[in-house]
Formats: sequence, C-alpha cells, structure tokens
Amino acid sequence: MRRTAHARRAGGPLIRRLAAVAALVAAVVAVVSALSGPPGPSGGTAGVVAVASMSTSPGSPRRRGATGGTDRAAGASRRGHGAGAATPAAFPQARPTAPAGPAQARLTTALARQLALSGPRSGALVVNLRTGATLFSLRAAVGRAPASVEKLWTTVAALRMLGPRARLQTSLLGTGFERDGVWHGNLYLRGGGDPTFSDTAFDRAWFGGLGPTATEMADQIIARGIHGATGRLYADESLFDRRRGGLLTGQLADVPDLGGQLSALVYDHGAAPRGYNPATFAAHELALTLRAAGVRVLAASRDAVTPPRARPLATVSSPTLTALIRLMNVPSDDLFAEMLAKQLGVRFGAGGTIAAGARVIGRTIAADYGLRPLILDGSGLSPSDRSSPLEVVGLLRQVWQTPIGRELQASLPVVGRQGTVQGIAVGTAAAGNCVAKTGTLDYVTNMAGYCTARGHQPLAFAVFVDGPTNSAAIALEGAMVAAIARY
Repeated sequence: MRRTAHARRAGGPLIRRLAAVAALVAAVVAVVSALSGPPGPSGGTAGVVAVASMSTSPGSPRRRGATGGTDRAAGASRRGHGAGAATPAAFPQARPTAPAGPAQARLTTALARQLALSGPRSGALVVNLRTGATLFSLRAAVGRAPASVEKLWTTVAALRMLGPRARLQTSLLGTGFERDGVWHGNLYLRGGGDPTFSDTAFDRAWFGGLGPTATEMADQIIARGIHGATGRLYADESLFDRRRGGLLTGQLADVPDLGGQLSALVYDHGAAPRGYNPATFAAHELALTLRAAGVRVLAASRDAVTPPRARPLATVSSPTLTALIRLMNVPSDDLFAEMLAKQLGVRFGAGGTIAAGARVIGRTIAADYGLRPLILDGSGLSPSDRSSPLEVVGLLRQVWQTPIGRELQASLPVVGRQGTVQGIAVGTAAAGNCVAKTGTLDYVTNMAGYCTARGHQPLAFAVFVDGPTNSAAIALEGAMVAAIARY
C-alpha cells in the first residue's frame, strides 16, 4: 500500500505562486534559447535538453544526495526528499541527441512548462529506445527519493536472481507418527516468505484466485487419511527476522503503508489481530480450516522452529514470480516488496532482513547493469533511498526487449486504466499507450516507465517531482506523460 500525503505544507501560497511564475518564465527563455541556439557539444541542443554523452565507466563513483526533509501534519514523522548531485549512470549504448525537430520542440516546451511549475527539486529524462536519442533531460542526474519507483530495482533483481518461474512454498510438517488416522505428535506450519497464502475468499478478492489457500493444505491432510493430531500446531516464521515493518517506521509494524505485518509466514496479507503475530495468526486460521474439514487440531499460542526431524505432510506454492511481481507493481504493494527483499537476503545475502536484501538488490543492479542507486529497502518507503531519472531510465533502457525487460514491462499498470495510474492522464494519448511505476511519499511524486508514441516509437521516461503536494504533482505528471505519448 502506498503512503499518500494527508497533510498540506505550511507556507505562503502567494510566495509559491510567484516563485512558480518566475520559474516558468526562466524555463520558457531557456527553451527558446535551446531551440534557436547552436548545437551542444554532443550534436544536440543546449539548455533544457541534455546533450552531453550519457556514458561513463560502470565503476564511476557517484556522490550521494544529502537527506533533506519536509514536515507532515503536527506530530507526524519527518520525511526526507532532499536532492543531491550524482554523476551520470552507465549508459553503454547511448547515442548523441539528434537535432531537435518540431516534435521534440513541442515535447521540450510541454515538459519544461510542467517542470517549471514543479519546482527546482524536480527532474526528468525521456529517451527514444529505438534511436538512442535523448529527447528531454532536466536535472536528470540528481539523486532523489524514488519512493515506490524503487520497486523497479527490486523487480529486476528478483527476476535475475530467482527467475520468473520461481515459487515460494508454505509447508506443514510433523514430528511423530500417524496411526489409525491420528497424527501422534506436533505439527509445524513453516513459512517460506509467500505473501499470498490466505483463505479462499481473501485470495479471490486480493489475488484473483492465484494464491495458495488453507483449504488446499487441509485437502492434502485429508487425502493422507489424517483426521486428528494429539499435539499442537505451531507457526514457524524463522526464515526471516521478526521485524514487522519497513525503514520508515524503524521496522516497527506499519499497517497503513504495508497493509499488514511482515513475517516469513503471513496469512491474508499479513493480518495480525490483537493477541497474534502474523505467523501465529496463520497457524490459528489453518487450525480453524482443518477443524471445519473434520481434522481435530489445536493451534499453539506461540511460534516455534520446526525440528530437523520433522516430516513434510503438505505443501502449497505461491504463484510464479511473474505473477507475484504484477501483484506487487500494479497496486504498488509494499509488503510484497519487502518480503521479496528479505527472500533475496536469505538466499543470496546475509539473512532474511531488509538490509541484507537491499544489499543483494544493489549488488545485482551494479554487477549486471553498471548502475549504483542507493538502495536501502525493497519498497522505497525509506526517504533515504536515492535514485536519479538517469539511473532509472538507464535500467529501463538496458532491459528493454530482453526476457527480463518483457517481464518487467508486463508487470506495470497501464496508464489511465489500471492500478496506481488508473486515474492519471485519462482521455489523453498516454491512456492505453504507456505503462508506469509510480512512487509517492509526502511531497514526493514520481513516475517511470515506457510509452509507445506516434509512429510506434518506443520511449522510456522517468519524472521525479519533489515539493508540490501529491495531488498537484499527479496532475503535472499526467500532463507530462500525455506529452511524452504525443511525441
């Protein structure tokens, strides 16, 4: 679940309007100068449109942005969204920008106008994927809080490391033996980090019927001829740490953002009613489902680690990673993102923590794509994450038309039609022709993705808007993505 801004920044509206007008005048002057002046050093136009080569060595050092902050409502947390300079990310296939024609001039004017209204902490980059030309660039190398655009890094790293067909398992194991239909011993519900394990009704409503359910697990137990257990049913969440939230709340439970609590064993999207943690609630719900099916068993009030000698009795699997990333990216599900980060930490890092997973994501992106954003979590809820439009477009460009790129593109919601972009650019050229990942923190509103412009031209873009309220910034970005699709 995304963090939406509820507070309105204090300050003088008149001052902000005057500043916006001044910025707009300056931007228009820059645009006119850029379109009429001599070519820039790389054969393109000077001014607003970037013309310098976008390629550096993959190992080039990057200076991270300083963390700033904005106040939310009284008593609320402080969010950082300061911007810092960053050197351009590796763009090994970048080509010089072609001389501006009428279409690029229109695009430049439209984007410059909206970014002038967005304020000096905003930036954007648009690249033609077919020609390699930079169509628009303004403050594109500046690192800013990506918010949920961070999930692009998480998605690509998970696809690289786990593979699109990977599934996550939840298992029921037992210590003891079965005799005459009774299991003599304890049962252990061991979580494998699947965010979709739930009851049947919840699965249909939230996951479109794609996820595994307690009913499926109960059916397997009944098929074994087991109709009771003498011991207790314990929850095992030992695959991950016990931190329930993300970095925004110091990893304390953060249901407003995550829509549940983190655990290696979750049920109904991390539900944890009073008296339960996510894992013990999952065991409780499975016990209820088993009893409803005629299997007598009671859930323990505490969790426990599954003993090494336990025997597997039933296993259910998540949807494929292809389906999981779509379930994550279309609604921008932060719980999914942090659980995927912890999964990567367990399998390829130091353990099932957000920090370990973030290091795996960062290491994968650097090794495979030569890009080095500052990645601290899987969801982008941390205001200290840093990415630039240049880095994000660098990723989109490098994965374009690759198997991973196709998986990524298919996981993103269609602008004007689905998910977090359903209400953006409705009725414009962008609707149905662009897919995008949004990112929202208080006074941080970002969007990045792909557009098919006129003549079936494939474009990649990233727009980071820092400063305006989220509602104002969404309107500005809607106008920008519409202009990009009209190119």
